[in-house]
Amino acid sequence: MTIKAIIFDVDGTLADTEDGHRKSFNKAFAECHLPWNWDVALYDKLLKVTGGKERIKYFVSDFLTGYTKPDNFDDFVKHLHAVKTRHYTQMLGEGLIPLRPGIKQLIQDAHQAGITLAIATTTTPENVSALLEVGLGKDWERYFAANGCGDIVPAKKPAPDIYFWVLDKLGLPAADCIALEDSNNGLRSSLAAGIKTFVTINHYTRNQNFEGAAAVFDDLSNLNTFYQATGLAFPG
Repeated sequence: MTIKAIIFDVDGTLADTEDGHRKSFNKAFAECHLPWNWDVALYDKLLKVTGGKERIKYFVSDFLTGYTKPDNFDDFVKHLHAVKTRHYTQMLGEGLIPLRPGIKQLIQDAHQAGITLAIATTTTPENVSALLEVGLGKDWERYFAANGCGDIVPAKKPAPDIYFWVLDKLGLPAADCIALEDSNNGLRSSLAAGIKTFVTINHYTRNQNFEGAAAVFDDLSNLNTFYQATGLAFPG
């Protein structure tokens, strides 16, 4: 197979963002005078659901007993998520969430070799921009031919919709692409779109089921190993 495009997930894949998200949710709860706190063990369970607004709703419906939702619950969730996003982008802007090992070099190598790059994520456009502006520079968008993120599609991972959206934007068949994911939800999403998928695990996902992945890595600190596994034909 000749790889024409690499499609990247963001959270947990490009950077170890999940604990930053967790801490930002907690800051938002405090700012909005809510007596909620998501510790690591609880957040591990909440990661079953993708999307920040969806995660808040899942927490309220499945983990809170005796909580009465406000009448304007959807607006309440949107506002709470917006506050969380502000705290999270501040963390990113302060350089507190760097790219994972090997990611910047992989993006630069692939871009230089003429391989198309794209993003397929459930995180918001603001989060993607804040992360990559710090990691790749203010002109980060020049690396990516398609930026599929946030609420562009209604059904989030593990649904394949975001990958179908990206493939359509690229004008490429799934067989010409590979995906890089970090979670079972992400893997199920990309595989359902017919894309060969490689996984880099992190603290929150290392015990998940990655059946169907082409290969699973701790990280990309040894890019030569990744290039050999994928068949990418440029040096690390």
